[in-house]
Amino acid sequence: MSTEHAPAPTITNAGTAPIKARKLFVNIPVNDVQKAIVFFEHLGFAFNTQFTDASATCLLVGTDAYFMLMVKDRFAGFSKKPTGDSRKETNAIFALALDSRDEVDSLFAKALAAGGTKAADLQDHGFMYVQSFYDLDGHHWELFWMDPTAING
Repeated sequence: MSTEHAPAPTITNAGTAPIKARKLFVNIPVNDVQKAIVFFEHLGFAFNTQFTDASATCLLVGTDAYFMLMVKDRFAGFSKKPTGDSRKETNAIFALALDSRDEVDSLFAKALAAGGTKAADLQDHGFMYVQSFYDLDGHHWELFWMDPTAING
């Protein structure tokens, strides 16, 4: 059955806000913690030094959203499965909502200037605007702006 004709999934807890607020920590492997810090600082991000050592750091991306950037050996200690090669495989795309098209373009340009590479062509759907890049370790990031009127009504 194609997804065009597949029935929509059933959702019993529908909403536009979480039932309970939680902090989100995303763990990703990196080759070099210091190089990752320099890259993301160039994009304007901050780090929590309480959770930083030679093998990991805590990238602050939102009020309650964090990325733990860990050297591969430390990252491997959190999973029994082998770690994929982010330069050859995409297992996740990290999408960050920004406040404007200009902010999307500015942060995208900073990512490229800091050594990131373009991941996909610009997408302009009118109500949504997206630029994508790969970071130094090959992780796929999307920067997007969505027209608030498209979301609210």
